[in-house]
Amino acid sequence: MTGDDNTPAPEGIRLQKALANAGVASRRVIEQYIVEGRIRVNGRTVTELGTRIDPENDLIDVDGTAVQLDVSKRYVMLNKPTGVVSTMKDENGRPDLRRFTKDWPERLYNVGRLDAETSGLLILTNDGDLAHVLAHPSFGVTKVYIAKVEGRVTAQTIATLTRGIELEDGPIAADKARLLDSSGDSSLVELTLHSGRNRIVRRMMAAVGHPVIDLVRRQFGPLHLGTLPVGKARELTKIERGALLTLSRQDSRENE
Repeated sequence: MTGDDNTPAPEGIRLQKALANAGVASRRVIEQYIVEGRIRVNGRTVTELGTRIDPENDLIDVDGTAVQLDVSKRYVMLNKPTGVVSTMKDENGRPDLRRFTKDWPERLYNVGRLDAETSGLLILTNDGDLAHVLAHPSFGVTKVYIAKVEGRVTAQTIATLTRGIELEDGPIAADKARLLDSSGDSSLVELTLHSGRNRIVRRMMAAVGHPVIDLVRRQFGPLHLGTLPVGKARELTKIERGALLTLSRQDSRENE
């Protein structure tokens, strides 16, 4: 209650304060964004400077990019080495992901999986809603892989991969396929897929006669592995978090 009457105190906090606390910009700059109609709350543009929000439940975006208001959520990128299984505790005693999460106090979990023989980009987070959206096959998040394969891949084989092939669990086609190098008795192929099916790249390349020798996931949705060394993990940047949250919110709305 307020001090001198029975009027309830307004709920939530001012939008500009919440966004300033999130590191978006100063309150004065954010007020200008509000006036210009560049900020949305739960999908609706707001232009009132007195707008109040609930940081735990309301979804905010600035210029179409989602903003992380809940500072308890952690988002980490790992360049998973080969020989490590994508689980927090392996019943068979194999190397697991726990060694990469010990630097963060939160209990982090992997978003989706990479098989033990595959290295590359894996997301670790304590944001269960985001993990569900990004990992669930129905949402079809795009992944980019670089595969070193046996034999010399031809342009015809690349065309076959994008046209589609039949596997034991149904047809599959790469969104994109590109031959990066073909020399000696092996080739490098870049495959872009949105399928979440198990060991899909290995099965596709085997089906066209080029078994995988080495496989790396370089990209997951808007995230790129970049120069992150194998076996290292880092927190996502503010820009990367915004891109990831934007993707997950778009996908969850489209699949409602």
